[in-house]
Amino acid sequence: MTDNPRHRSIASLRSQRWFAVDDMRAFSHRQRFQQVGYNREEFMGRPVIAILNTWSDMSPCHAHLRERAEAIKRGVYRKGGFPVEIPVISVGEIVVKPSTMLYRNFLAMEAEEALRCHPIDGAVLLGGCDKSTPGLLMGAYSMDLPVIYCPAGPMSNGQWRGQTAGAGTHTKKFWEERRAGRVSDQEWIDLETTMTRSFGTCNTIGTASTMTGIAEALGMTLPGASSIPAADSAHPRMAARCGERIVDMVLEDMKPSTFITRQSFLNAMAVWMALGGSTNAAIHMIAMAGRRGIDISLRDMAEVAARVPVLTNVYPIGSHLMEDFFFAGGMQALMRKMGAALDGTQMTVNGKTIAENCAGAPCSNDDMIRDFDNPVVPLSKGRTLVVVKGNLAPDGAVMKTSAASPHLLRHTGPALVFDSPADMAQRIEDMNLDVTADSVLVLRNAGPVGAPGMPEWGALPIPKKLLAQGVRDMVRLCDGRMSGTHYGTCVLHIAPEAAVGGPLALLKTGDMVALDAEAGTLDMLVDAAELAARRAAWTPKPAYARSYAALYQHHVSQADKGCDFDFLSAPGTVPEPPIF
Repeated sequence: MTDNPRHRSIASLRSQRWFAVDDMRAFSHRQRFQQVGYNREEFMGRPVIAILNTWSDMSPCHAHLRERAEAIKRGVYRKGGFPVEIPVISVGEIVVKPSTMLYRNFLAMEAEEALRCHPIDGAVLLGGCDKSTPGLLMGAYSMDLPVIYCPAGPMSNGQWRGQTAGAGTHTKKFWEERRAGRVSDQEWIDLETTMTRSFGTCNTIGTASTMTGIAEALGMTLPGASSIPAADSAHPRMAARCGERIVDMVLEDMKPSTFITRQSFLNAMAVWMALGGSTNAAIHMIAMAGRRGIDISLRDMAEVAARVPVLTNVYPIGSHLMEDFFFAGGMQALMRKMGAALDGTQMTVNGKTIAENCAGAPCSNDDMIRDFDNPVVPLSKGRTLVVVKGNLAPDGAVMKTSAASPHLLRHTGPALVFDSPADMAQRIEDMNLDVTADSVLVLRNAGPVGAPGMPEWGALPIPKKLLAQGVRDMVRLCDGRMSGTHYGTCVLHIAPEAAVGGPLALLKTGDMVALDAEAGTLDMLVDAAELAARRAAWTPKPAYARSYAALYQHHVSQADKGCDFDFLSAPGTVPEPPIF
């Protein structure tokens, strides 16, 4: 492949509809850019490159993205383009309530419309925290302009009193120890100030690193970009290269539709499984593929998970953090080791194939990035994703059995049902709660419609009574999600959810629940006549009457369909905006 191939003339670029026409409207466009101090020559006759920036003071994961936008601009200028920065909603985890998942589709809408309504020829997408990656890519896929993804990068490694401390994973572990009385008030304060050492996303294989790894496997990032720590000097250098490359992509007319295929998504699934990544990816992958008109399902994911074991020795499954993964060789080393598990012929944004990008990628730590004959978790012991179905989950639910307790993967026990997080919080600390280690904890009304927005409520806390007895895991069921940094025997994304009348709505405390992860089944042992009577008595919760949440509840699909909006995932194109 030749360097910097030029296939398109400047006159054919989309932005020229705004700037190059000899009429009053184009005059006013040119005039207004000069109004703010640009010389005419800076934007006329140049590709216009948007930087969709999810920076926010409310998003520590993205705190450095203002500076990265400046690095991208340098690269765009070097290649003869004209960069413009456009802010979009940040969807930063932790602070946003009830869930950033509620706003993933909002970001997708905003990204698509920002690209459509402005004179944009191509874009660099700046994100990284959990929902920013799928949200930006969903919008970009729908608009189908040349785009490149610039991931925010994971935060620096954390440590506390000589032991590894990873964001999210160890927060949950230390919190349960605090509830059990083994972490003091002062130690809790110390942890608060030392566990997260820099800006950037979670330093475990949580949803953020899962999704940026998926973006790289899809071919949407520069080689190795998803592994670079946010605070590393290689990160702004990578951002500048993104700015350079997007200009060439515009002139090559290299849009997602020209190189993202169903096989690209199968590659991304394989990398997700090898990473031991987040169950949240199941929802995002379906939604992203749907925006490209590609049909993938939970079944596809389960089939890939059955042949690709966990190869990455990083929390929450392994024992290291993302900075260690980077130093060991990162995503390129992992993908090289995956070999035939990937289709190396798939194209990427740098104009080369997966195989070309990964050829010769070194690995300096074979314990960190494993080979297939020495996985972190053998397939016989657990998988990154298992799909279960039954009369509790007719359309499916997901588990990460590689992060679960083996003795609980086949389990029958009585349900203890909570109808809301408030209900759970009120009762879970009660030392007289009627619960045993054999109980199956259930939280419902946590799905896309019920919450709304499907928050990460699925890793239900162990009842305080049982913590005191040394119990640290139980079978837990939820129609919501679980943080990708978490672990445990949790069955998630139960579909259809309780709020729309899914069978989970009919479950009662004391009903026996049977889980068999190996057989792929999840059932409540209640006879059909009793369920029919409960169904007749069931009434739905009231929906929101106004706000974005009302739009969400009325148009969102269920978890097994990707939780996208019906009117955004629908086939068809939107015409270019008229300019008069």
